[in-house]
Amino acid sequence: MKINWGTSIVIAFALFMSFILYFIIKVQADSNYDNELVVEEYYNHDAKFSAEMERIQNAEDLTEKAVITNYSNGIVIVFPNSFNAQSIKCKVSLYRPSNKKLDFDVPISLSDAALLIPKSDLVGGRWDINMEWHYQGKDYLTKKIIYRY
Repeated sequence: MKINWGTSIVIAFALFMSFILYFIIKVQADSNYDNELVVEEYYNHDAKFSAEMERIQNAEDLTEKAVITNYSNGIVIVFPNSFNAQSIKCKVSLYRPSNKKLDFDVPISLSDAALLIPKSDLVGGRWDINMEWHYQGKDYLTKKIIYRY
């Protein structure tokens, strides 16, 4: 039986569509491929964006800024010396873009102007750090991306 060019094109399309469908089904069914959202409630998060930008601007307007530094023993967060450490209310969120299960929050009550998050709490790779803090009626937000090796 001889196959003409029209039948060949239909067979080629069918094989190509089968190939694409195979990979779509494989990615959806296999647990090795992670399909998580970056932010759970994206639209609610986006609606609060202007308030977040205001808190970031508050932190940028300070003459002495809070500093997040990556050292070999862990992450050190240092608040401005001009602030009373006991009056600062703070929450540090460590977000791992590659694996949502590794995300965690550290609520902080300070007795000193510095805080250490030990290296043992962090696996290697990229970490997004969001430090939300409140001091004397004003909200601040400091963000930093670090890489642990």
